Amino acid sequence: MSSYQQKEPIIAMLETTEHLPLTLNNEPCPVEAVAEIIGRKWVCLILRDLANGQQRFGQLQHSLNISPRVLSARLQELEREGLVLREIFAEVPPRTEYTLTEKGMLLVPLIDEMRRVGKNFL
Repeated sequence: MSSYQQKEPIIAMLETTEHLPLTLNNEPCPVEAVAEIIGRKWVCLILRDLANGQQRFGQLQHSLNISPRVLSARLQELEREGLVLREIFAEVPPRTEYTLTEKGMLLVPLIDEMRRVGKNFL
């Protein structure tokens, strides 16, 4: 497998639960599982924007003021984790839109609560 085909370490780690701290019941901690996803830089903000509906790459980049390289990497990670769906339209120029999957939508209430609580820290 060439180096560009290898999974990024974070993706490989997220595909197993062996690295997660255990709960008192000796099971992987669900809080830590979610924290590992949303704790990565830019992920919460990408989820926040996609919670409002489908977005094009350029819209996300403009909203977040993020480099195209970093945004592309984060979107690919979220897509591999089953949180984001990428749809490519056969148009000239090509159009790509991103939406949250059903699994990704599970994180929206958490993002909404972070927004509500975060107002107390502004």
